[in-house]
Amino acid sequence: MFSRRNRPPTSPELTAAWEALDQGDVPGALRELRQAASAPLGEVALVVERAAREAGFDDLRQAAGALAAHPGRVRPLYDYGYACVERGVSYLAIPALREALRLEPGSLGMLRELVSAYEDEGRHREAADALLAHEDGLADWPDRYLLVFNSVLAGDLEAARRHHARLPDPDDDTWRGARERQNRVMARAEDAGRAGALDRADLRGWQYVMGGTVLGTMSPYGFDAGMGGRYAWTQDTHDSCLRGLVRLKAVLEAAGAKPRSVSLLPDRGSRILGLAAAEVLGLAAKPFEAGRKDTVVIAYDLDDTGGTEHGPEVLEQLYHRVPGQILHEHASCWTDPPAVAADSVTLLHQSAVAPWGAGLRAGADGGVERTEPDARPEAEIAAGIVGADPAADEGDGQTPADPVDVLTDFVTAVRGSWLRGDRARVRSTGPVGSSRFL
Repeated sequence: MFSRRNRPPTSPELTAAWEALDQGDVPGALRELRQAASAPLGEVALVVERAAREAGFDDLRQAAGALAAHPGRVRPLYDYGYACVERGVSYLAIPALREALRLEPGSLGMLRELVSAYEDEGRHREAADALLAHEDGLADWPDRYLLVFNSVLAGDLEAARRHHARLPDPDDDTWRGARERQNRVMARAEDAGRAGALDRADLRGWQYVMGGTVLGTMSPYGFDAGMGGRYAWTQDTHDSCLRGLVRLKAVLEAAGAKPRSVSLLPDRGSRILGLAAAEVLGLAAKPFEAGRKDTVVIAYDLDDTGGTEHGPEVLEQLYHRVPGQILHEHASCWTDPPAVAADSVTLLHQSAVAPWGAGLRAGADGGVERTEPDARPEAEIAAGIVGADPAADEGDGQTPADPVDVLTDFVTAVRGSWLRGDRARVRSTGPVGSSRFL
């Protein structure tokens, strides 16, 4: 006989998740639960309770157990939703929080937690709609601010402008920074709207609106097959690094920026790319210093920078802009964005292998083998980048043409709102979706 704590759910949608737990595969069970949106909440909670027990998440285990026992009560619904958000499984929180809000429609706390869960999942249209459904009871801060925020990320600039115009300045200094950031977002939207379509295919435009990032290149693979200009996985090359630096030089010229040095971040990849950048830009290379003005800070991948001994401190320093400082990141992860948003990015990836990292290649027997990392001195690898071929990869032939003059025309149009304010992290992919692997 099964006790309540280990009996299997009866819903067939949950069978695969339960069987994954039988195999000790908690991540697999959670992936299966993404496909079980219509399963009864009490039965989903049974699976989550067992998964949380296996993972050692006592808060989520207790909340899921309470919901399994009382699936129609507001408090267990809310506590479970809150615990799911805290543990990074917001997709599981959404049905419970929606039901809790239906049962107690006047609760701003429940509404805000639901909006937070929607945001974590990139479901900004639904977040905005949930706020609009309770518009009469919204506070200006944070609720109407969140309405503007989610309208932008849903691609609805008309609504965002309308609600932004009605939003007064906050009385509480806690929200001053958020107000200033949102003002900058709206200013960037005006500029980017003049520069391009700002439709569901305008990846460069929306990257700029969201974080002030100028995107240098588009992935030439799978554009019309779900990627929209982003990479899923890429094995990077010296050619790509040089192409990014050549385009960075064009961006700086179009913006009228006149840096006097290149600043080298502490991780190996950034030092390699920074030495190459100094040659391409004709500037002196210097170790990074937080207060240096009029410099281009070069990062290969800011997540690598953050993983060094002093990386978190360096990223905190980069969050706060120094006059004339321009932060360029070559390979930026779009599914788990770095702690700061770079001013310029060459490419967006979900997973990338640096040219000097351990990669994959075709073996003599026709199979795939792993290569060793490139252990040569940094200056020698940098010289290989400078001598590479910056011509664009032709890809699959389905990506719209993106010559350098299209990029520089964009920069010329937005230069008035570029390089302003802090470099707040951008967690959302925004209105331009891309396929991803889990």
